[in-house]
Amino acid sequence: MNLETKWLEDFVALANTRSFSASARQRHVTQPAFSRRIRALEQAVDVTLVDRSTTPVGLTPEGQLFLVTARNLVEQLNESLSHLRGLSIANEALDIVAAHSLALSFYPPWISRLQQGLGELPTRLVAMNVGEAIHVLREGNCDLMLAYYDPFATMQLDAEVFPSFSIGKVNMLPVSLPDERGKAKFSLQHDTSIPYLSYTQGAFLGRSVRMLLKNDPLRMKLRTVYETAMAEGLKGMVLQGVGVAWIPDFCIREELKSGRLVRAGDPSWDIPLEIRLYRCSMVHKPGVERLWRQMMKLPRDFLQA
Repeated sequence: MNLETKWLEDFVALANTRSFSASARQRHVTQPAFSRRIRALEQAVDVTLVDRSTTPVGLTPEGQLFLVTARNLVEQLNESLSHLRGLSIANEALDIVAAHSLALSFYPPWISRLQQGLGELPTRLVAMNVGEAIHVLREGNCDLMLAYYDPFATMQLDAEVFPSFSIGKVNMLPVSLPDERGKAKFSLQHDTSIPYLSYTQGAFLGRSVRMLLKNDPLRMKLRTVYETAMAEGLKGMVLQGVGVAWIPDFCIREELKSGRLVRAGDPSWDIPLEIRLYRCSMVHKPGVERLWRQMMKLPRDFLQA
């Protein structure tokens, strides 16, 4: 039998509240995620513990019997842990998921600036593509999500369930290796076929580029020679002189300044995006609540990177 401690804690919470929604809020997860965890517990013990046919929900006879064991185990574990660690919830790290390029190039200076206004802020950062990050946020498996926002290409999130702060602006620029004259080796103004370094189909930034090119004749000139989901991967290939790619400006500031990369097109080819920090309003973890309240007190320009 493979039981997870959080399932036992979920079951005890449900027995106390007799409500899946109230228990989910108490356990700092979304209701769908909470329901799946109760199902997982029932599958692990191979018994139906919850009577879902009544309102409020009740426990089956087997569930009432199992509740005694679950409460004892949870209480004993909590008592042991309280002696082993002197950590309070207030000092627990916040779990943040972020798009790869944001995790590498944007997050370090932004979190450093934020801590100047809020003080020390322990965090754990995991990089993943935007689609995966949204799934993790919806499942209640992270505290915050750092992601790009494009009103024309983004996967929309309900603003009431997933409130956000705008924390930065970014332009995606078409760039190329320079030729011997310092001009773009591959220019969007050329009539010839252009080697194109593309984001993969599911990549969020790729959707933004496809929206830009959707009805433009240039699309027919682009000859895809490489694909990856990561902006840093495209940057590396552009630096090798392989082709043209659209890359967030904060990823290539030093290369543009030094002349190692140049624009492959004028500003009409830029793609403006927003960077937002999201949370789930159904998750009420104290550290997240406190951070959100503190951020609301900061001047808007302080939040912007």
